[in-house]
Amino acid sequence: MTLALPSLDIRADFDSGNIQVIDASDRQHVRLAIRPDTKSQHFQWFHFKVSGLIPGEVHRFVLENAGASTFSRAWQGYQAVASYDQQDWFRVPSHFDGKALHFELSSTQPDAWFAYFEPYSRTRHERLVSDALNKAGMQLLAVGRSVEGRDIPLLRLGNGQPGRRKLWFIAQQHPGEHMAEWFMEGIVERLQHSDPALAPLLAEVDLYLVPNVNPDGAFHGHLRTNAAGRDLNRAWQDADAETAPEVLFIMQQMEKYGVDLFIDVHGDEEIPHVFTAACEGNPGYTPRIAQLEQQFRDWLCEQTQDFQQVHGYGRSQPGQANLNLACNSVGETFDCLSFTLEMPFKDHDDAPNPRTGWNGARSAQLGKDVLATCIRILPQLR
Repeated sequence: MTLALPSLDIRADFDSGNIQVIDASDRQHVRLAIRPDTKSQHFQWFHFKVSGLIPGEVHRFVLENAGASTFSRAWQGYQAVASYDQQDWFRVPSHFDGKALHFELSSTQPDAWFAYFEPYSRTRHERLVSDALNKAGMQLLAVGRSVEGRDIPLLRLGNGQPGRRKLWFIAQQHPGEHMAEWFMEGIVERLQHSDPALAPLLAEVDLYLVPNVNPDGAFHGHLRTNAAGRDLNRAWQDADAETAPEVLFIMQQMEKYGVDLFIDVHGDEEIPHVFTAACEGNPGYTPRIAQLEQQFRDWLCEQTQDFQQVHGYGRSQPGQANLNLACNSVGETFDCLSFTLEMPFKDHDDAPNPRTGWNGARSAQLGKDVLATCIRILPQLR
C-alpha cells in the first residue's frame, strides 16, 4: 500500500506576500509565478510560505516567469532566501536557466518561508517608529498618507532652530527593496546608544527620516510601484495627491524645513555591490558638489569594506540628468549633496557571505556607517 504524501500548502496572503501557484502536486517541481504590481507590469519581488514540507526531503521550486520580470538579468548569480522562523534568513541553492528561476530546500522543518530578500514587515516598521520616538529621542514631526491611507511618518532628531544643518534619509520608494528599511533600522539603533561620536550630529544637525515612503506597495508585495501604479522615484517633477501623495508629502516637508544633505536608500537587482549614484548630470551641478561627493565616497570607503567606487551606474552627461528621480530633483532644488545609495539583492562580491548574501543585518550596519560618514562631512556641507 502506498501512502499519499500530504499536499503542500502555499500561501502569500500576508504582509508583502507575492506568489501565484501554478501546480504544487509534484514536490520535485513546484510550479510558481510572480504576480505583477497592481496597475503595473513590473514584477520581481516574491514572498510566500510553504507548509507540509517533509523534513529530510529535498523540495524544488521554479518561478516560471522569472525570465520575463522587470530585471531579468538580475537572476544570474542570484540565490533565493529562506527561513523557518522569519528571523534567520539564509540563501538556498538556485539557478536561472534563461527563462525560469529554480531553487531548492532540503527541509529540516515542516514550514518554511521564501523571499526575494529578507522582508521588512509592517509590524517591524511600527516597532522601528516606536523605538525612534521612545528610545532614540526623535519626534514625530508630520505624518503623510499613502494612496490607500497608510501612515508615512516623518521623524526628526533636533530642535529645528535656525543655522542647524538638515540631513534627510528616505527609504523604500521602491517597495520591493526591503534592505532600505533595514538600513533605516541601523540608523535608529545607533541613535539609541550613548555614542560620543554622535555629539557633532546632536549639536549641529536636524536629522529627518522617512523609513518607508511606499507602505502600500510594500504591503501588497510590489517590486516597483505604489497602489496607483506609480514608480515614486520617477514622480519628483509631477507628484500629485491622487497618484503620488507619498512624494508630494515629502517635497512639501523639504520645502518647509530645507535640505543640506539627502540620501535616498535603495536596492539594486543586478549589481552585486554597494554603491552610490549622484547628481553629475544636473543643470546646476558645480565643482563644490563634485568635491563633496568624492569626499563622502572616500570617507565611506574608509569606514566600511562594504562600500566601493568601482562598480555602479554610468555617469550622466552634463545637463542630462533625469530630474524625476529624487536624488537629482532634491540636489538641484536645494543645491545640496544628494545621493542615491544602492545595496545588492545578491551579495557584495568584494566582501561575500555565502550563507546569507547581503541581508538585513548588513544593511543595518551600513546605515550606521553612513551616519558616521555624514557626521564627518558636516563642516563642509555649507
